[in-house]
Amino acid sequence: MFRFAEQVAIVTGAANGIGAATALRLAQEGAAVVVADQDLSMAEATAAAIREAGGKATAVAVDVTKRAQVEAMLAAAIAAYDHVDVLANIAGIAHDEHFLEITDEWWDRTLAVNLTGVFYCSQIVARHMVARGIEGRIVNMASTNGLVGEELLAHYNASKFGVVGLTMTMAIDLAPHNIRVNSVCPGLIATRLTKEARDNPEWVKSYMPKIPLKRFGAPEEVASAVAYLASTDSGFITGHQLVIDGGQLTF
Repeated sequence: MFRFAEQVAIVTGAANGIGAATALRLAQEGAAVVVADQDLSMAEATAAAIREAGGKATAVAVDVTKRAQVEAMLAAAIAAYDHVDVLANIAGIAHDEHFLEITDEWWDRTLAVNLTGVFYCSQIVARHMVARGIEGRIVNMASTNGLVGEELLAHYNASKFGVVGLTMTMAIDLAPHNIRVNSVCPGLIATRLTKEARDNPEWVKSYMPKIPLKRFGAPEEVASAVAYLASTDSGFITGHQLVIDGGQLTF
C-alpha cells in the first residue's frame, strides 16, 4: 500500500522510538521523509535504514524549541523535496518528579519541547502548506497523560493536556485551508523513555493490571495510527485524539 506516494513528510523526534517507527512506516508507504531530530547521528541512521529499504529520506538536525532551527528544517525539506504534505510532531521528553520537587529547569524544558515545539513546527509548516495550497495533515504527539492525570508527572501532564487543546484549536483554525490536525494519545509504549520503569519488575507487576490487554504497546503500533491520521483514509477526521493504550483508559 502506497498511501503517501509522491508525498513528503517531516517527522520530528525521528532518531528512535515512536519517531523512528513513524518515519519508517511513512517511507514504507511511499513518502519521502525528512528525519528530524536533535541527535543528527541517530537521525542519519534512521534515514539510512529507509534508503536501504528503497525509500527516500533526508536527515536534518533540529531543536524544536528554537524557531530558527525549525525554519531551517522546513527549508531543508523544501530544498530536498520541494514541499511538505505531512508533519508528524513526535519529539518529546518526560521526567518523573513529585510536584513539590519539580524545578523551574525541568518545568520549562518539558513545556518547551512537548508543547512549544509542537507550536513552532506546526505554525511554520502550516504557513508553508497554506501558501502552497496544500491539503496538509498534521499529527501531534499527545498522550493518555493529556486526557487524565498521573502521579509524578505534573509537567509532562500539563504539556500533553496543552497539546490536546492546541490540536483542537489548530483543527478549527486550519480547516478553512483543508489542513487536518489530529493527535495520537499513546499509553505505556516500549520506548527509551519508558525503559527504566519497564526494567523494574516490581513496577511492571504493579502497573500491568491497569492495562486490559496485559502488555505494553510497541512503537510500530503508534506509528500505524499516525500513518492512518496522516493519510486520506482519515479524510473526515480532524481535531481528534486517537488513544492507543491497550484499554487502560477504560478503567
